[in-house]
Amino acid sequence: QVQLVESGGGSVQAGGSLRLSCAASGSIFSINAMGWYRQAPGKQRELVASITRGGSTNYGDSVKGRFAISRDNANAKTTVYLQMNSLKPEDTAVYYCTAQFGALVLPGGSGYWGQGTRVTVSS
Repeated sequence: QVQLVESGGGSVQAGGSLRLSCAASGSIFSINAMGWYRQAPGKQRELVASITRGGSTNYGDSVKGRFAISRDNANAKTTVYLQMNSLKPEDTAVYYCTAQFGALVLPGGSGYWGQGTRVTVSS
């Protein structure tokens, strides 16, 4: 089992920044890719960013150039960070951390999901 603890959500004005964290503990040796999805009201869950154990990254088109994902593999815990800059009202959503066994993070992928953290961007 893998436990995911998310933090860093909140409210910010447009143009501002936030950093999300997701700490994974437990059987993390089984995990390859970690990342973030988000879901806004009335919309489908969409990929924000992902990073593999080896450091390869992937971003959703709407966040490229504004968001950066990084990963810290240390001891018995792996933490993934999502630095979000130049935030826009359309970035408002619940952000979910995921840790999966494969090299990609997929909506139906095999792995684990966090409870979600809310990000609100006001204009």
